[in-house]
Amino acid sequence: MFKIIFFCPLEDTEKVKNALFEIGAGKIGNYQECCFVTKGVGQFRPIVGATPSIGKVDKLEYVDEYKVEMVCKVELIETAIKALKKSHPYEEPAYEVYKIDIYGL
Repeated sequence: MFKIIFFCPLEDTEKVKNALFEIGAGKIGNYQECCFVTKGVGQFRPIVGATPSIGKVDKLEYVDEYKVEMVCKVELIETAIKALKKSHPYEEPAYEVYKIDIYGL
């Protein structure tokens, strides 16, 4: 089992979550579409060569974002990462993937 964590602008989060849910991520036992969402502020500065969907090159940007955490089965992780990247509005989405143990599943 893996845990996927990603950061996304508020207005795009449902679209990205749903893309992951559609491929089967976020399923724990007899429950589906499970995730934990935390609100925060992301910051980044696009550099030369970037094509940011938000902000301008060489200008520090602050964006209200959600941090979303959900589990994903081993056999779905590659498909989940592709779905995340395809549905996310950022050129370089920030995400993390961790291998975890969930006992009883």
